[in-house]
Amino acid sequence: MKKTERNQRSDLPAQIAKALRDAILSGELTADDRLPSESDLAETFEVSRPTVREALKRLAAQSLIRTERGAFGGAFVRRLSYDEAQAQHASTSTLLLSINEVDFAVACEARYALETSVTALACARRSADDLAAMREEIARQGRGGLSDEEFCASDVALHRRLVDAAGNPILSYQLAGAVEAMQPLMNMITFSARSREEIITLHTRLTDAVEAGVPEAANATLAALERYTLELGQGVIALRARRSRPETG
Repeated sequence: MKKTERNQRSDLPAQIAKALRDAILSGELTADDRLPSESDLAETFEVSRPTVREALKRLAAQSLIRTERGAFGGAFVRRLSYDEAQAQHASTSTLLLSINEVDFAVACEARYALETSVTALACARRSADDLAAMREEIARQGRGGLSDEEFCASDVALHRRLVDAAGNPILSYQLAGAVEAMQPLMNMITFSARSREEIITLHTRLTDAVEAGVPEAANATLAALERYTLELGQGVIALRARRSRPETG
């Protein structure tokens, strides 16, 4: 682990946290490795122990390390699960999209381009459980009395199951942000205008294509969903713009 060249005007805990993070990412420190003690780190980086402690807190907040008490305790490199990574990725993507103004068409294009990338694997690897889960969501979407929020959640769950049906945890991680961040964003804009019957019809076609193992049909359905979503979104946005204009004359 290399000592960083410190800029005294910069945030020292951030610099130390970055040095330790780099050591983890490079493999110098691996899962379950114990980090040097606070006193050793303070000596290495020529800072106080409170400064080291703050750096470790930042690493813990990023889920990179865990701390244990006792004679054999200390700070250890955390073993991150795919489920945890997916949740963090989805949260980061949601935050990114909510803070930055992302054009609806751009988000829509990215959302469906990413999902289309896994349909061939999903069609080849889908299990009976995957298909049952997708059809269960379709049945839920058709029930009377389902709120808009519940319908949107079911929409996300169906697409997430399609992604997971590819059987590749890295792809599931990468697409978590698309399905669980971009999909809700688009639902928030289009839910008041879209036809549930149309969505259910397209979801049924998608599931049928996956069950039949025909990625071309699955991709054609996703393309139809993209066109429908884009048309609705642009219509809703245009209507809001017209309503927000001050009346003249």
